[in-house]
Amino acid sequence: MKYGGIILGKLEDEIKRRRTFAIISHPDAGKTTLTEKFLLYGGAIAQAGAVKGKKNSRHAVSDWMEIEKQRGISVTSSVMQFQYKNYCINILDTPGHQDFSEDTYRTLMAADSAVMVIDASKGVENQTRKLFKVCVMRHIPIFTFVNKMDRESRNPFDLMEQIESELGIQTYPVNWPIGSGKEFKGVYDRDKKHIISFEASGGQHQVAATEVDLSDPSLDSLIGEDLHSTLCDDIELLDGASYEFDIEKVRKGELSPVFFGSALTNFGVEPFLENFLEMTTSPTPRNSSAGIIDPFDPEFSAFVFKIQANMNKAHRDRITFLRICSGKFDKDMEVLHVQGNKKLRLSQPQQIMAQEREIIDEAYAGDIIGVFDPGIFAIGDTICSPKKKFEFESIPTFAPEHFMRVRQKDTLKRKQFVKGTTQIAQEGAIQIFHEPDSGMEEVIVGVVGVLQLEVFEYRMKNEYNVDLFKEGLPYSYIRWIDNKDIDHKTLKLSSDTKLVKDFRDNYLLLFTSEWNIRWALERNEGLELSEFNRGDLQ
Repeated sequence: MKYGGIILGKLEDEIKRRRTFAIISHPDAGKTTLTEKFLLYGGAIAQAGAVKGKKNSRHAVSDWMEIEKQRGISVTSSVMQFQYKNYCINILDTPGHQDFSEDTYRTLMAADSAVMVIDASKGVENQTRKLFKVCVMRHIPIFTFVNKMDRESRNPFDLMEQIESELGIQTYPVNWPIGSGKEFKGVYDRDKKHIISFEASGGQHQVAATEVDLSDPSLDSLIGEDLHSTLCDDIELLDGASYEFDIEKVRKGELSPVFFGSALTNFGVEPFLENFLEMTTSPTPRNSSAGIIDPFDPEFSAFVFKIQANMNKAHRDRITFLRICSGKFDKDMEVLHVQGNKKLRLSQPQQIMAQEREIIDEAYAGDIIGVFDPGIFAIGDTICSPKKKFEFESIPTFAPEHFMRVRQKDTLKRKQFVKGTTQIAQEGAIQIFHEPDSGMEEVIVGVVGVLQLEVFEYRMKNEYNVDLFKEGLPYSYIRWIDNKDIDHKTLKLSSDTKLVKDFRDNYLLLFTSEWNIRWALERNEGLELSEFNRGDLQ
């Protein structure tokens, strides 16, 4: 059956085989290494580039900004697509550094599920908690990969308990580790009831794996009597005390399947990938002003979740990343940019693997594509078939925690200063504010993490040739003023509270402490403050 030139059976098949997920973790938990191993299995890369910082000449394929190569960290969210068996996989590799949570929050809006990577020796860390909150708010299914089992680790029962108590989610270990560190011998598959014993292979594609039944007499020689005895006790305890596996709970984000392994040495990576692809879903429906948008609806729709300028130094371009939510995209099709109320053709549609780009002819619901942006798109914008006109739920702007007053050193470079700060703010890397009666001569920059200020300064110098005067500000909290009818000039505020505006003309207050927030609310009857400036995460 055809619909406007689209063969519906093919459309449905293509969408069903899509899997779009984000990989989230605390810094250094091994997220980028795990991403690379997935790409190895999909044949997308031939050799993993271990991220070792300055000394290593190879860099992770998903890192492209110069600052990332110098430090061996992911600063921006990368998007990668690859094929594995009959699946078409879109990975959103989020920034792993603790100072890049804002971009990560937004990336989670484009994912259908999340893989949470936890360091076996450190357990749940601070940044994981923050990201997890966003997953819970959106009811995103969460799959846990406990990494670095080839190093000394915490007791796996303690890790399960910590995930459950700190993140408020039930767990179901799909496999169970046999030893850790130098004694790490592999994993026990609870469903198949056998042991997969691994030998490291230097990070190459295939790992030597031996499958042995639990009752096999050769098991003692394979893993040792002590580990065999411990494993039998652990399995008995797990079968009696752990939660039952329930795929519906998994898909509602209430139960997290847990896998143990080591991304660096390839222990348990392929079994995890195969289980994950079976358990997770094809693209999920999305809320909009016109109700629920079904991914299998043949009419194309997408939203903007990321904008990145100057990805290619040779072209000084600006790429807008779209998550396709329904139907099929064709490169020559006409679409409606809802917020701009304008019909257009999306220019240079491409899929991106770090610095490698491939111009594409078509893409389907679940896919992430990059398009050339002449400066018309903003985070959260909706693009859809001209036959329909609706808006997807907006993406909230998260509250910055660090502020700096900034102006250009060279007064003749005002134009470049305005262009640079505006473009980087439109990408969502920073937020910019100004005092109510001032212009762009000087701005207040707000970021979720301190390192983002360093990246901002680096990019202003390297991409816009502007040196900055900067002054740190003492504020740590920001609140949007929800009352549209309030007279801002009559607000009673403490001396260390500052009234500012963002560049959508919303009024905000900057505070040095939570005490100041309470003080403002108590002395200004009816004042309504919020931590997000728009939208909600439900």
